[in-house]
Amino acid sequence: MNATLSQVYGLVERFSRNAAGLAIIAIVALRIFGYQIPISAQIVIALSALLIGIPHGAIDHLIALPKDPRARFILYIVIYTAVAILAGWGIATWNRYGFIAIVLLSATHFGFGDASFANEWRDAQGSPRYSRLVEISYALPAGLLPVILPLTDSRALSALNRINPALADWSGTQTQLLRNLVLAITVVALVVMVVSDSWQLFTDLLLLAVLSLSAPPLIAFALYFGCWHAVRHTARLVAKLPSAQQQVSQGSVRGALWAAIRPGLYAVAGVLALAVGLLVLNPAHFGSSLLWSSLVIVWALTVPHMATTARFDLRSLRA
Repeated sequence: MNATLSQVYGLVERFSRNAAGLAIIAIVALRIFGYQIPISAQIVIALSALLIGIPHGAIDHLIALPKDPRARFILYIVIYTAVAILAGWGIATWNRYGFIAIVLLSATHFGFGDASFANEWRDAQGSPRYSRLVEISYALPAGLLPVILPLTDSRALSALNRINPALADWSGTQTQLLRNLVLAITVVALVVMVVSDSWQLFTDLLLLAVLSLSAPPLIAFALYFGCWHAVRHTARLVAKLPSAQQQVSQGSVRGALWAAIRPGLYAVAGVLALAVGLLVLNPAHFGSSLLWSSLVIVWALTVPHMATTARFDLRSLRA
């Protein structure tokens, strides 16, 4: 058992649950009083949450080849960049199908990443891992809920139409079927969690379901990405980064987390610079063509990130 590492996981889990729970309470309260969150406020909330999540995906180069020769590290960077370029070209060429591929990859990445977080925390506690059935039953809805439900919401579809008309009908005539399928998978998973006495995972799925169904789509996904998935992924990085491991050996929980966050802060500055640049260059079209271009770049960069993370997820699942 590693007490400090276990505390890192525990702190992050409480943060993600509290963020989701407070968001649900605030949204329900606002609805009771008949107040609708203005789109401008939604954008500010979403951007703030997204900025929190950016650093976790910006340090793949530090965890993929930490001890290998420089030549292999350079080769990794070249391949990483080439995959991003090919992904960007594919999305820009086949808008709808590229978007669908990103949606499916993201749901898989989120779900199995969060399942790996749960098992790695049990490793740190010295507890037995969840069974394969529980693991998969949790991973599927954990990834689908925060992606499919917001993106099939009518409000999200209208926003996608503004960004790129090719995305407005991305789910075709199967929109309601997709929503029902995700909800059915979630119900089955919740039953599995109850039967297996996995109440921690049950709580996670319940929070994700309520958040995805109650919050405006933009806020629901952004809060999940920045305040749930990203912080849990950051906790997993603590065991992989030497600087963070040093803080763990010293018993510093916050120091370990900061060591896993600090290397990726440059990406936040880069995204902010890109957004400001787009606004200055062409503010009239920022909401459509330029925004679409920036999204293509971001999505393209997530493809090699998800591929890099998949290695650790598979390793964790096989443990």
